Amino acid sequence: MLKDGPATARPPITHWPTPALDGVDFDPVLAGLMEAGPVTRIRLPNGSGWAWLVCRYDDVRMVANDPRFSRKLVAEHDVTRLAPHFIPAPGAVGFEDPPDHTRLRRTVAAAFTTTGVERLRRRAKEMLDGLVEQILADGPPVDLTERLLAPFPLAVVCELMGVPEEDRPVVHEWTTLILSSAQGAERSERAKDEALAYLAARLRSGDVPHDDSVIGLLDKAVRDGEVTLEEATGLGLLIQIGGEAVTNNVGNMVYILLTRPDLMQKLRDDPALRPAGLNELLRYIPHRNAVGLSRIALEDVTLAGHRIRAGEAVYVSYLAANRDPDVFPDPHELHLDRSPNPHVSFGYGPHFCPGAMLARLESELLVDALLDRFPDARFTVPLNELRWRPGALIRGPEGLPVTWS
Repeated sequence: MLKDGPATARPPITHWPTPALDGVDFDPVLAGLMEAGPVTRIRLPNGSGWAWLVCRYDDVRMVANDPRFSRKLVAEHDVTRLAPHFIPAPGAVGFEDPPDHTRLRRTVAAAFTTTGVERLRRRAKEMLDGLVEQILADGPPVDLTERLLAPFPLAVVCELMGVPEEDRPVVHEWTTLILSSAQGAERSERAKDEALAYLAARLRSGDVPHDDSVIGLLDKAVRDGEVTLEEATGLGLLIQIGGEAVTNNVGNMVYILLTRPDLMQKLRDDPALRPAGLNELLRYIPHRNAVGLSRIALEDVTLAGHRIRAGEAVYVSYLAANRDPDVFPDPHELHLDRSPNPHVSFGYGPHFCPGAMLARLESELLVDALLDRFPDARFTVPLNELRWRPGALIRGPEGLPVTWS
């Protein structure tokens, strides 16, 4: 728990090289850091210096929700990090604290309400059914990542954003480059700049739909003086990137189900189990490599006996929190009926993922499609021939080659 009190000696700094990991195995370095204690210190491949790492569930939630830890100040520090570049543009919602953070999120809130997401469900189901029907018509074998898991979330988030179909391939290419460290900082940074320039051009053009699409809402917010153009483009890019994370996350789920036929059969036999099962898959899968964005301590804080000084960087690990045995009994096992299941896979506090409901909707539809439309799907290659995306910030399979009868 966060509380002021006497501090103990600082833990050693652990270099976290974040090696390429195949499958859904838990990161062994992170496992070792969790064993070392609830609060440790790490050095990641890029940036400079070291940062604190917080792993325990209660501590993770408190840091994520505590105004004494700032996201805004991260833009002013060359914090040790996994990515060779900062993904959000300075001034974007990912680098803001309340009340500016609240102001920015409010501009697009209408797109992410329960009503708004449910309104998108029918269109999403239509797009998914079209993709599945084409796959079934073409027949096996097929790469599910290429034909289903990549195009469907792209289509949905672009529908939400208001990106026209002819622009979607290049938007997807930018997103892929931004989310990868494999091609270096310069190429990733250029892709980010190109994506931001595209969004700025759309907002300047005047040819923007006046609806509840993200671009439509951002256009209105800019015209009304609620946000600057830079803030609007940064927020739009973050939403676009987050939407495509579903490809990798559901890819991990599909991998689990195809390699655990017992789990797949349970979900087929008992559709009522699927909501809890999806929740457990969300808790269990390795959503990302290493950690995401850090925070900067605004004042001295003692956490789990360690004095974190003002100006020092702090990371929370949602992956570690999701494996805290004090909250999730038998945390390294999948229990499809786990209840309660208060996982933090979409974050916590002010920076809780605004697209969480949309991501759940897409994941639900994709898992249902696998279970109901491909009843005997199986891999066409040995498991050791499957490859995971190299250098990706978000873990996921490069391809899922399957066949069916």
